[in-house]
Amino acid sequence: MLEQSASLISERLDADAFVLDVGGAARPFSRADWVLDLAPYDARGQLGWVGDPSKERFTAETWVQRDICDREPWPFQDRQFDFAICSHTLEDVRDPVWVAQELQRVATAGYIEVPSLREELTYGIQGPWVGWGHHHWLVLVGEGSIEFLFKHHVVNRQGSHLPEGAMSNASPMERVQMLWWEGSFSVQERFMLTADELDGFLAEQASGWRSNHLSRPRGRPRWLRRQTSR
Repeated sequence: MLEQSASLISERLDADAFVLDVGGAARPFSRADWVLDLAPYDARGQLGWVGDPSKERFTAETWVQRDICDREPWPFQDRQFDFAICSHTLEDVRDPVWVAQELQRVATAGYIEVPSLREELTYGIQGPWVGWGHHHWLVLVGEGSIEFLFKHHVVNRQGSHLPEGAMSNASPMERVQMLWWEGSFSVQERFMLTADELDGFLAEQASGWRSNHLSRPRGRPRWLRRQTSR
């Protein structure tokens, strides 16, 4: 998670605000009261922590280990949480639409962070292939919406991705997309039913990358300027 986003969330939430971190085991948000992840509590923090690990609010008792995509409602009540965080998880899982729907059921507001489309379509980010090898989806974040386009292997074809080095001067904020939401947001899978449609989309990203096509991080949400409380 971006440090700026983590600081903003921590600063603006009331001390008694109830917070859920979904998919945060590798780098948990220490301000969270509950964590939901496939990994166990003892395996947390393999990539560090967001916040001070000595100030974890969650415990082994408030750590739920389960498959977040198993199509069974998460073990939380509707609107149980004041805020839910899901950072760099949706692009990894098999059913991000379900996860996004459950986020909206169990929380009144939240923050989602995913890789920028530019990064996911750049060659050499992780190795001799396009984007991150373990990511299943190209994610498109709009105003109050998020869409998931299956990351087909044709992205590795010449002309369907950005060249190596396209992200070399990108700032941390240019490497991500953020969705701050309150109440609800639109979520769906984007289907491209023909090869021509997909090829055209990828070719446009590869050859026509202009400033208005970049996935710009959105500004501070108006609602987060006020304290969030139950």
